[in-house]
Amino acid sequence: MPLVPGRVNVLELRLAVVEGNDVRSIAGLGRKLAQIRHAHGFSQRQLARRSGVANATISQIELGRLNPTVGTLRKVLGGLPMTLSAFFDDQPNAANDKIFYSRSELTEISKGRVSYRQIGGNLAGKAIQLLWERYEPGASTGRHPLTHEGEECGLVIRGELTVSVGDRSQTLCAGEAYYFRSELPHQFKNEGAEVCELVTAATPPTF
Repeated sequence: MPLVPGRVNVLELRLAVVEGNDVRSIAGLGRKLAQIRHAHGFSQRQLARRSGVANATISQIELGRLNPTVGTLRKVLGGLPMTLSAFFDDQPNAANDKIFYSRSELTEISKGRVSYRQIGGNLAGKAIQLLWERYEPGASTGRHPLTHEGEECGLVIRGELTVSVGDRSQTLCAGEAYYFRSELPHQFKNEGAEVCELVTAATPPTF
């Protein structure tokens, strides 16, 4: 039976999580995106129209030939829709009543020169998302501004980070912070010479 676009095939979605969960590699990330797209019943062209990301870009990502920026991947997933947190969660059905987490138990929900390490993997039913973020020198969320529901804030603990929200931009140093509504288009870039680290929170966890 052919898939109906937008109607999620639950079995295939579960297979995408099990078989394509090695998103530590570009190829693994591309495989998982293709499997989840298919589980939703969308062609690459349909997902391109829904997300506003070029069909060629989606094709290159799925073939493992392009390592997408955070902004690009977030925009692609928005066409499903799916959060970055859900995409990188390899245990979506795990119990979410854990209280304490060691450093190694934080869930990486990005890859490459921007790292987002999240407290907890499955945020279903949760009200807040807390991240330990790290930007290599010159790294950014990409040319596509981020937009999502809710509010977010962050505190820089090392280095500096240029935060752009709407038509306003400011470079923050250690000890400085930001707070804004996440529906506003926003971007982040480390224009400094050293690694930038910060702790951020978003509610609800729609990123």
